[in-house]
Amino acid sequence: MSMHNVSPIPRGGADTTPGARWHMWCARVAAAMAVVPMSGCTLELLDPKGSVGEQEKQLILIALGVMLLVVVPVIVLTLVFFWRYRETNTAATYSPKWAHSTKIEVVVWTIPVIIVVSLAVMIWETTHKLDPYRPIEPVASGKPPVRVEVVALNWKWLFIYPDYHVATVNKLVLPVDTPVEFKLTAESLMNAFFIPQLGSMVYAMSGMETKLHLIANETGTYAGMSSAYSGAGFSDMHFNAHVTSRGDFDKWVKEAQAVPDTLDAPTYVKLEQPGTGAPVPIYANVMPGLFDAVVGKYMGPMDGTSQGMRVTGNAIDDIIAAANCRVDGQLDRRALLAQRPEREAGVQTAAQRALTE
Repeated sequence: MSMHNVSPIPRGGADTTPGARWHMWCARVAAAMAVVPMSGCTLELLDPKGSVGEQEKQLILIALGVMLLVVVPVIVLTLVFFWRYRETNTAATYSPKWAHSTKIEVVVWTIPVIIVVSLAVMIWETTHKLDPYRPIEPVASGKPPVRVEVVALNWKWLFIYPDYHVATVNKLVLPVDTPVEFKLTAESLMNAFFIPQLGSMVYAMSGMETKLHLIANETGTYAGMSSAYSGAGFSDMHFNAHVTSRGDFDKWVKEAQAVPDTLDAPTYVKLEQPGTGAPVPIYANVMPGLFDAVVGKYMGPMDGTSQGMRVTGNAIDDIIAAANCRVDGQLDRRALLAQRPEREAGVQTAAQRALTE
């Protein structure tokens, strides 16, 4: 191509040709699009609000720093070797038959072994120290732990406060500087309960009970989520954990105890139907033994006191009876009332026997 067909670039300024302007505009748009996705990102794991989360953050940073003791020197030495042994450097020693160096072998094996042993010891200690089943010592003697029973539904979270006889859906309220004892289970699909800024993640599985102990050291609202895929509504299975002062928590409990909605067996059966985008209800007068009944309902009434499980047969029977009285997804209350004499007399209906067998 002849040089006379190329437009010269003006001196003292940028190229103003249409092609150059187009490339510049595309570059700016690409840079803006690259920044937008990162604008909403927050490193919640590195901004803990509880002692468990703080210890996990320190563990992550220490492990990262120890591993970088190998990564950084390797990257630096790679660049040094590229430069020192380049083709144009005639001063570098040329040893085409070199095969072994005891000094190098000692360095490349000793340092990784020390790092692996150090990480192993640190992880062994922190694994026991940060055991989710290990209770947290109260900050003050006058602040006993708050018990919360968690049921993973499809696709929502049910939080039961057995000591206060109230329950909420997709809303967790906790007092600050107070240990929290979680008991978790699932209605059907396995899920994972996780509040990143407070600490550990624990799975919730149907027919099983898992435990988690956390504590929040600062008031605020923290995001909670399910970190395990559990079906179509998984992406909507999140909640807010509201950490308040003890006075505000006690006030919230009194307000919750005054609501008219009751969480009994028929209400639970209706609540556990799959769905997302539901409002955040609050229930009072929660049916006693509801959590243990959800854990043991697939096994029927049983006496599990030897394993620490107190499952009441009446609660299980009520839930099973309510589930069997659904017609096209709606609860048939007449059928449920008709079964009450048999259930009170201790006689299982045919539908209950089929479910428990």
